[in-house]
Amino acid sequence: MTYTTAAVLGVVGAVLVDLVVLRTRLLGRAVFWAAYPIIVFFQLLSNGILTGRNIVRYDPDAIIGLRLVHAPVEDLLFGFALVLTTLSVWVWLGRRGVQRTPRAGDRRPRNRF
Repeated sequence: MTYTTAAVLGVVGAVLVDLVVLRTRLLGRAVFWAAYPIIVFFQLLSNGILTGRNIVRYDPDAIIGLRLVHAPVEDLLFGFALVLTTLSVWVWLGRRGVQRTPRAGDRRPRNRF
C-alpha cells in the first residue's frame, strides 16, 4: 500500500467516524473549519522542518510527488484524519459526561493524593 492510499483511507475512516459512527458532525460546524487553518499552519511548519532537513524522508514511489513546504501533501491528509478523529472522540465522550476531574462548580470533595 502506498502512502497516498493509506492517507486517503485515513481521511475516509475519520469522516465515517465523525458522521456515521460517533455522529458528532464536526465537519458541518463552522468552528471546526475556523480552527483547522491554525492546525494546518503548525503542521506545515513542523513538517517543513522535518522534511526540509531530511530528518524524515519519503520513498518517491509511495507518494504522488506534490509537496507543500517540503512535505508531501499526503501528510496534510493524515493530519486532517488525526485531528478529526481525536476531536470527534473528545466531543463524543464529553456528550456522555466522561471526564477525569469534576466539573467546574462541582462541590464534592476531591481526593488529594
